[in-house]
Amino acid sequence: MQGMRRLFLFVCGFALFSAASGSAQESLLPKQFQNWRLTSCAPKAADATFGTETGERGFESCEFTSSDKTVGISVGQFHDPSSAFEIYTSRLRPGMMPANLGQVAAFDKDGVLILEGTLVLSSTANISRDDLSALVKAMEAKSERSPLPPIRTYLPAGGRLLGSERYALGPAAFREALDKLGESEMARLVPAAGFSDNAEAMMARYTTGANGSGVLLLLEYPTPNLAEQYIHHLDEVLTPEQKAKGTTIERKGSVLSMVLSPSSPAFAKSLRESTDYETKVTWNEASQTATDPPILTVLQKIFIGTGIFMIAAVVLGVAFGGVRVLTKRFFPGKVFDRPEQIEVLQLGLSGKRIDPSDFY
Repeated sequence: MQGMRRLFLFVCGFALFSAASGSAQESLLPKQFQNWRLTSCAPKAADATFGTETGERGFESCEFTSSDKTVGISVGQFHDPSSAFEIYTSRLRPGMMPANLGQVAAFDKDGVLILEGTLVLSSTANISRDDLSALVKAMEAKSERSPLPPIRTYLPAGGRLLGSERYALGPAAFREALDKLGESEMARLVPAAGFSDNAEAMMARYTTGANGSGVLLLLEYPTPNLAEQYIHHLDEVLTPEQKAKGTTIERKGSVLSMVLSPSSPAFAKSLRESTDYETKVTWNEASQTATDPPILTVLQKIFIGTGIFMIAAVVLGVAFGGVRVLTKRFFPGKVFDRPEQIEVLQLGLSGKRIDPSDFY
């Protein structure tokens, strides 16, 4: 019994130690950065409306103090940078300006939003850029940084309303993006977009004053064949009235583009054509540059080749003739020029018979 009790206590102690270690490892925010010190944290809770879709792995909301100032900072960690970018864009507010922090960042008078790898940080506005930079640097080891989705770079810059950008890699984020951009009636696109085949969506609102407005939607697929397949699914969803107003689908490679609620078909066409995406073919086979050798090198090789052939001809001629002469000297009439095998046609114009051996 005493042994069993000790084993039980050991197992419980080890479990408590492991839990404490796991809790320490799960902490995302540092206890201090620059002059800011952690004072309190709210209970952990789901941070995303579509947390299941983005694979949320952790969330913290804490307060930091420095002198007489207090700032609230929250951070969420997600499955991968694409999932984090989906969350980042879902929290953008209209008018937020880009900031040079982390991989991407935006700010306004109400606060700052930063994406770094798999982490998405948000902070209230009463903190300096240098302090935020120090915070991001302190969290780099936990960020699992890698490139963000390329589709975000396909949106044209001209006429885009800052803070309206939305990225979606699943139906929940796609539906919410349509709602926030005032395109709730286009929710019928969700089941036809092909997220089950790893489609990615990027959209933003555009306006050019009195000339036009609309929401540019880009859908990227793993292959051009899939993109061509989903053109037909999406086209069946659009109504004739929407098509007449300019909401038509265009494909470039593996990317589909359409303009939702365009002010005119001409504006929709212009906006689709301004998409910053071009197909590229890469030829990676090894190659070399052909160049003509110097003329002296060419002449030298010609003379050398001709000389080799001349020497070979002389050697072979001497060998052939020499063998014949030696054979006739040492074996006369036995190998070459044997009288019984030499015949000469005679016309009989004279009475003297020709001796064939006279010719040799």
